[in-house]
Amino acid sequence: MLPSFLRPRPALRLQGRAVYLRPPKASDHRAWASLRGRSRSFLEPWEPVWPEHDLTRAAFRARLAAYAREMELDEAYPFFVFRRADDALVGGVRLFHVRRGVAQTGTIGYWIGQPFARQGHTRDAVETLIRFAFKGLGLHRLEAACMPENAPSAALLLKCGFSEEGYARAYLKINGDWRDHRLFGLVAPE
Repeated sequence: MLPSFLRPRPALRLQGRAVYLRPPKASDHRAWASLRGRSRSFLEPWEPVWPEHDLTRAAFRARLAAYAREMELDEAYPFFVFRRADDALVGGVRLFHVRRGVAQTGTIGYWIGQPFARQGHTRDAVETLIRFAFKGLGLHRLEAACMPENAPSAALLLKCGFSEEGYARAYLKINGDWRDHRLFGLVAPE
């Protein structure tokens, strides 16, 4: 019997303008590892330190297991981003730290493979995730953060409707160092 994270699930596919989002699956490993590997120097300045064996099949399977648990618990919703024209994997978006009760909020994060940067795919994916969070999950508020020197990420968040709300010193450990972040928020339309 297959482990639960490898068993088929009802299809969850979110349509953007030129991209679609769906949860990662085992058959995505090769395309994901290839894209992340080719984009490593582009992504590393903005991400936590990559574990030594991060791109291996075993690490990917562990990632899928964690994703499955998070989704089952309504804590996070990870998606890979695919270009609709040719089904190419271009990046990923994730809604995480979902908090229910009086908060009804979550945090978003995203990455784009270097060959696909600055082509509008990330904005399309983030806007699609925002619709899912507000209309599909009934969340009231979304949060995001980026380092001050990541001007493209800040511009993306502003274009997607986020407002800058603050500044957090030593907010996240990125690429081995505690880094300051600009904080952004977006409230669901009434």
